[in-house]
Amino acid sequence: MGAKKTIEDVISKAGEYLKNPKSIQQIRDAFELARKHHEGQFRKSMDPYIQHPLEVAYMLAELRSSPTTIVAGLLHDVLEDTDLSKEELSKQFGEDVASIVDGVTKIGQLKYMTKEKALARAHQKILLAMARDIRVVLVKLVDRVHNMRTLEYQTPDKQLRIAKETMDLYSPLAHRLGMYKIKAELEDLSLKYLAPEEYNHIKTQIEATAVARDEDIHQMEGHLEDLLEANKIENFEIKGRVKNIFSICKKMRNKNLEFHQVYDLMALRILVPTVEECYHVLGLVHSQWTPLPKRFKDYIAIPKPNLYQSLHTTIVGLNGKIYEIQIRTYEMDEIAEYGIAAHWAYKEDISYSPEKEQREIGAKLRWYRELLSYVEMNDSEDVDPLDNIRTDIFSANVYVFTPKGDVLDFPADSTPLDFAYRIHTEVGNQTIGAIVNGKMVPLTYKLKTGDVVEIKTSKNANGPNEDWLRIVKTSHARHKITSVLNKRRRDTLIEKGKEEFERVLKNENLTLKLDDKTIAGNFEKYGITALDDFYFEIGKGSLSAKAAANRLSGKTEKFDEEALLRHYSPEEEAKRKKRISNEYAVSVEGLERAQVRLASCCYPVYGDEIVGYVTKGRGIVVHRLECNNVKSSSEERFINVFWDEEGAKKPFETYISILSFDRKNIVAEMINMLNSYPITITSISSGKNKNGDLLTKVKMTVGNLEVLNNSITSLYKISDIFSVERKIR
Repeated sequence: MGAKKTIEDVISKAGEYLKNPKSIQQIRDAFELARKHHEGQFRKSMDPYIQHPLEVAYMLAELRSSPTTIVAGLLHDVLEDTDLSKEELSKQFGEDVASIVDGVTKIGQLKYMTKEKALARAHQKILLAMARDIRVVLVKLVDRVHNMRTLEYQTPDKQLRIAKETMDLYSPLAHRLGMYKIKAELEDLSLKYLAPEEYNHIKTQIEATAVARDEDIHQMEGHLEDLLEANKIENFEIKGRVKNIFSICKKMRNKNLEFHQVYDLMALRILVPTVEECYHVLGLVHSQWTPLPKRFKDYIAIPKPNLYQSLHTTIVGLNGKIYEIQIRTYEMDEIAEYGIAAHWAYKEDISYSPEKEQREIGAKLRWYRELLSYVEMNDSEDVDPLDNIRTDIFSANVYVFTPKGDVLDFPADSTPLDFAYRIHTEVGNQTIGAIVNGKMVPLTYKLKTGDVVEIKTSKNANGPNEDWLRIVKTSHARHKITSVLNKRRRDTLIEKGKEEFERVLKNENLTLKLDDKTIAGNFEKYGITALDDFYFEIGKGSLSAKAAANRLSGKTEKFDEEALLRHYSPEEEAKRKKRISNEYAVSVEGLERAQVRLASCCYPVYGDEIVGYVTKGRGIVVHRLECNNVKSSSEERFINVFWDEEGAKKPFETYISILSFDRKNIVAEMINMLNSYPITITSISSGKNKNGDLLTKVKMTVGNLEVLNNSITSLYKISDIFSVERKIR
């Protein structure tokens, strides 16, 4: 790890580019405040705690960060680990510093929160802060680098948790920002704890073959120098290196190789002053050594989305050894190593504006511009926003073009629909077809790197349907489609509720003038404050149209929680008194002590519209009115049945079927969501259907229809769920 850094080391490194004495003094003042508030605190390594902020500040100075960012690096733990408040910090160092430090600070542990939920909330906070201020990203990344360097002092379970989070979030984030050095170090340090045997095996092999490999690289460097000098290439530099441990491990895993079978361990980088010389050098290299087919990449003409530019080729070099050759300018090399930090390195002679920097970064890095929307589209506190970002952003390795030549990146197996929704929500909603490389393709077509994609749209398009959810790959597209489908479902239920309510008014010979104010005045205690919400609750069965009409007309004041789920009227109450209840809390009109059971084909629960079916010798079976068996049965065998108010106190068994995309933790998210309601899950099973989607069947007991409907509505908040249906055979 090298010598421990002091404040003088930080000042010296920052002084290489900061010449304003006020900036240097501000850094010293921040150090003094941090030292004062961390006094008496020690790291697990038994180093004084102040050592950690010093290491963070030094790395930020290496990245040529702004004075404000370095100050925030020195103070990044004071809000979390000391009694200093954000207001006091803002007063001493300004709102900018306080905002960055607050963005880096973890959220406090909330009572009764599961570990998964706490982690989801923590990720949401840090990702939101990162999306709003790039300086939060820089501080958090170098903070994580130093924490990973000292991870050996943590307990084994904490080592695994931190290493996994680093591999899932911070290493991919560094990669997407083009910060190769940080990315590579985080990957290797994470692998050390997540897969120690693989890590140690590869490390040992690299060390065992180091002498021979260094000799090979040295010889190849010499031949390249001779070649470039002979062709009058000036001011060049050649660097040799070995791939990092994680990238070797990844190749061994993906291709099932042994270490000795990984042939492109050695890489040489040629740096030249201009782009023209890059292509000249490429021609010279290919004229001298044989390039391997399909291994040439031109990232200068088509930069990666993280701003990386270079020419890549793999050749058969000296003694038949395989070398990867990278050719780029000095400026490209700095951006390749330090990414976004190099592109926006602080310069004192240029007017600095954090807001302007954010806009410029958003313009250069489309994925960063979209990061905020990915975090904010996360509707459920139980769902980790990192899941969506990992799928859509961190895994994106397919590069396609718009007709205008813009490059968009997608995860593997993405389709034209993913492309359409990435362009704009309305482009996605109005999609009727796709043209790839000049040819019409189906919407199920899998995008490939280099494809030129054009979307055909129509304002008369039918728009999204359930099948589209099975076609798209990205969480972004799935979220947009689900929003449209949910709105359609809501609109349908609003219309259904309106029709049902108007039918009741007609039957009761009532005339009512309704508006949002009237609804709020009568139903606000039930969370209903608008006319559309009123019709929606009636449409989905949570609110009785008859009881609501009676309440609004002043016909009865009887309208409590019980009446929400029961068609109440004085006439019904009189009839109810004549009925005899049973174990299912169902009364049969005109019959006492009738043998009653609930149908196992539709599983009615208290609050459902129900009907009785008279069987031969097995009593009366109670069905939901919408049950398929009711629709196909003889009407003369039906009999009126009613829920008794005792039913609200009984548990009812029912089933739901959930169709979703098969991804990690989705079943756990379903269970967590259902458990947030007064529901008891008695069994759950999952398996893939013929389309490859995940079909989850849940058997549970529930008290009434309102609870069931609310739980179903909440399940739709989980990303990647296509549909939730109650079981009807």
